[in-house]
Amino acid sequence: MELSGKVTIITGVSKGIGRATAEALLAKGALVAGWGRTAPENLTHENFQFFECDVRDEVSVQEAFVNTQRELGKEVHVLVNNAGIGNFGPIDGFSSEDWHAMFDTNVHGLFYCTRAVLPQMKQQKLGHIINVASLAGTAGTANLAGYCATKYAVRGFSDALFKEVRPQGVRVTCVMPGSVETNFNGATPGQEPDPHKIQPEDIADTIVHALEAPQSTMISELQMRPTLPK
Repeated sequence: MELSGKVTIITGVSKGIGRATAEALLAKGALVAGWGRTAPENLTHENFQFFECDVRDEVSVQEAFVNTQRELGKEVHVLVNNAGIGNFGPIDGFSSEDWHAMFDTNVHGLFYCTRAVLPQMKQQKLGHIINVASLAGTAGTANLAGYCATKYAVRGFSDALFKEVRPQGVRVTCVMPGSVETNFNGATPGQEPDPHKIQPEDIADTIVHALEAPQSTMISELQMRPTLPK
């Protein structure tokens, strides 16, 4: 897809992968609607608009979508379902609140956002949905059972969805990064890039690569790992 002038919605836009993806798409000339609970700091661009949205709240998602169409036009070409959280720990010490928070954000929020944009994308017979999962959606890890469960769900949802919507010209890509240097799970990125972790900008570039693939081609899954493991 040619990205210049295309309307793109990105969830979890305030930092990390979401912000990096917003900047990469703005550099390609896209019109970016950033959805999140907090606006990204110092991201000022004539083609960027922030819309307050809590993806866990179905009504909040609907309002953000209505506001996006009002401000940027009816057509919506790209949705990047990036918002996500991870709460780690042993299952027998895990709170129900933390469990539900992950599913509400990582799975239910992704469903609300996808359902909002699909009718318009189908009508256009053009659209691309990027679901940011994780390598945790391919293999279980001790003390990450809840997080893995949400990312397995995202991968399964993506696999089923692309088969459902590709006859209408809508593409779906599931991006599964390994260790990323972000603020995820309370971590603080270092001043120098960690050579054993993927940088958010690298994932953003990969998302752009999938979006720019010829319309006759759909990259359904992408697994990403650091070249130099610890």
